Formats: sequence, C-alpha cells, structure tokens
Amino acid sequence: MLATMIWGWAPLLMAAPLAPQQTTDPVPTAARITPDAAAGDTQRTPTRRRPVRPSDSAPSAITADTRRTPPPGIIGDWHDIRTRLNERGITVTARYASESAANVTGGRKTLFRETGQFDAGALFDLEKVMGLKGGAFQATLTYRRGRNLSDDANLGTLQQVQEVYGRGQTLRLTQFWYEQRIGERFELKLGRTNPGEDFAIFSCHFMNLSFCGAQPGNLVGDYWQNWPVSQWGARLRYEPRDDLYVQGAVYEINPRNLDNDFFIGHFKGATGVLVPAEIGWIRNASAGRIGSYKLGGWIATADAPDVFLDVNHRPVAVTGLAPLERSSRYGVYVNIQQQLTGKTKDGKAENGLSVFLNATQADRATSVTDNQVAAGLFYKGLVPAVPGDVLGFGVARTHMNGRVADGQRLDPTRPAVQGSEYAAEVYYSIHPAEWLEMRPNLQFVHHPGGYAQADDVTILGLKAAFTL
Repeated sequence: MLATMIWGWAPLLMAAPLAPQQTTDPVPTAARITPDAAAGDTQRTPTRRRPVRPSDSAPSAITADTRRTPPPGIIGDWHDIRTRLNERGITVTARYASESAANVTGGRKTLFRETGQFDAGALFDLEKVMGLKGGAFQATLTYRRGRNLSDDANLGTLQQVQEVYGRGQTLRLTQFWYEQRIGERFELKLGRTNPGEDFAIFSCHFMNLSFCGAQPGNLVGDYWQNWPVSQWGARLRYEPRDDLYVQGAVYEINPRNLDNDFFIGHFKGATGVLVPAEIGWIRNASAGRIGSYKLGGWIATADAPDVFLDVNHRPVAVTGLAPLERSSRYGVYVNIQQQLTGKTKDGKAENGLSVFLNATQADRATSVTDNQVAAGLFYKGLVPAVPGDVLGFGVARTHMNGRVADGQRLDPTRPAVQGSEYAAEVYYSIHPAEWLEMRPNLQFVHHPGGYAQADDVTILGLKAAFTL
C-alpha cells in the first residue's frame, strides 16, 4: 500500500524541477501590502490600505491547505494572462488537493484510500473593475471526489483521518460574497460564505480533522458549517487600532445547505440563525515575532434535541420517548498561535519554531461531542538544504459529552460507553516545485470513537497538492 502511494505520485515528483524554492509563503497576510502583493490571496480584499489581519500565522505553505487559496501554479503567468487579468482587477486560482491514507493498525480491514478536492476561484477588485473603492467580490467552486478510509475500513474515529473528505462528494458554490471597506476602521461582508472563513480560523496543514479548520465546526457541524459548505451570512468587523479587532456576524442555519445537488443558495428551509463574535489581538512582525490571540463564542437559535432528557425530563435511554427540544445552542473558543524563534517576513514565520493551541467548548445540553483541545508546533527550516520545508506535530483530544455517556450507561443493550478520543499527527512538508507540495504524515489515534476497548489506529498518509 505504501508503494502504491509512492508510485501514484512518482510522475509529479519526476516532473518537478530541482531549483531552490522560496522560503516564505507566497501570499503575505499581515504586512502593509500593495494590490500586487495581495493578488494571490482570494480570501482577502486586494486593495487594503491598512494592515491585513493574518488568518493563520502558521509557518507553512498554503498549496495543500484545502481551505486557503493556493499560490500561482504550474502554468505561472502563461502568455501574461494572469498579469493582464490582475491589471483589470481579476485574480484567478485553481488547485487539486489529494489525501491518501492506509491503516497499518486498527479498523476491521486494512485498506488504502485516496480522496481529493478541486477548487477554482476568482477575486474581483471592484475598484479596478468598476471604480468602487475598497470593494471586492469572491466566487469559488469546489468539487470533492474519492473514498474515505475512516468509513471504508471502519476505523470508528470521531474525527476523520482525511479532512478533505465529506459534506457530499459533489460540486458546490463555496464562496459567493461581497466585501466592502467602510472608512478606515470598518469592514462589511455579505453573501454565501461560512463562519469558518472569519471566526476561529485555523489552517488545514494537517490531514487529521482534529487539527483542521475552525474547531467549532468539528464539534457542532450540523449548524456551524465549515468549508466547502456555504451559508447566507453577513459579517461586520471593527478595528479600533492596527493590532486589535472585534467582529460579529449572522449566518442562516438551513439543513438544505447540505444538499448534494448544485445550487446557488436556498431561500426557504431556514431553522434559525448562528451568531458568532470574536475579539483578536495580532502581534505583528514590527513588534517582534508574529502571534495571534483570539477569543470568541456563539449562539444559535435553531431548535435541537437534548442529548439525555425526553419531553418529560426523564432519560431518553430509559423511556424511549421523543427528546426534549432546546431552543438555543452556544459555545466558546480560544485560538493561540505564537512564533518562538526565527525571523518573520510578510507576516509569516520565515523560519524557526511556532506553537499553537485551539480549545472549544460547546453546550452540554445539545452537543454530542462537547469539547476539543488541540496543540502542537510548526518548525520551518529544519533542513537548510531543503528550502521551504516544514515539520508539523500536533496532539488533540475530542471529548464525548458526559451526558451522552450517562445515557449510554442506562442502555443495557449497549456494549461500551464512549469517552475521549486522542489523536496525534506528525508531517514533513516539502516543495519539489512551487506548484507542487508533498506532505507525508503519520497519524495515531488512541481510543478511536472514544471507546477504551477499541484497537488503536495507525495511519500512513500523504497530503499533496498542485496548483495550475
């Protein structure tokens, strides 16, 4: 199986030139930038006059980050097409990200599975396109394909070992939003988007879902829907000073957003709204090594069943009656990233050691998995002879709600009670070419599904991506 993974990517490795690669992310995220410098970042308005808020300060390239826009790829500036489009205020990107995995231990059978995502996007600088100063419009299509090792090998994990799989292997309109800068301190965003784009932001450099994207979506994904699902929403951000921001938003909660048929957006079927809020402090490179500190929370108004009580406030596991309906849901989170050693450039760690901590707590009345904690490190420049290399390591715990476990204990037919699942992953990222990223990884899952009796899972994986 390992040989299959290696030979499957051998043509790309052989085709890659051996010239040294750049040592910094091709997209600046925290410096005072010009429109040209921001051209490759379709997550950000390209004409900001103020410092751009870093969405993620991890010292790693974004080619294989399935929730961030890739840099220019294999065709480069073919026939000056990108240059001509940029001059007219249009930035286009396209990428395919692949995740291959084989289970060495755990599961009911040993399998190899590959799954992937193709995404194509366009960012319009509305000041260049139509003279609307401070405006931008973003549209992105995603298509997911492939098979999922977690399900096919029956690994029984709470968090997928291939984060790019899921939400329907289908074509989606993932981004379709308009963003407008209002004066020097405010920014408004409207359209089809998702809370994970702006709140509790974290990269998807790892392949295990425990370390990928906005953490609340890993726990309460039925109403906080991360990429590639989009929701109607509006977000307002206020920046009282250059290193501080406060933001809030309203997103529609609509089960129809999970439909597998392609659609622009549904106008019926909403069951409530999701209202997140966040305050963040950004330690810019001018003040020392880069850092990001965020504290946030949310409430959701859609009704949801209680995980333990029935309509008469007795245990559902005993009575078998309909569960008690709760009228609101909520949670809090914290995200910390800090560079400890090395130098910074363009708001990213150019080399050295950086650490991260993500922690989320959801309400215990309605959340089946109620908290998750993930911590780890990135080390960029471990091998000087390999420019742009990154070593990543993370450990995480995903906890099954104790009230769910209480109900399981009352069920005499249930063989085991769920507790916590523990995951660890280490990867080493290399760039054989600017347009190609190869990221082999090793994952280990202890107590998969939260079952202490379950066999541990060991995964050999390869996360890879190429951009056009």
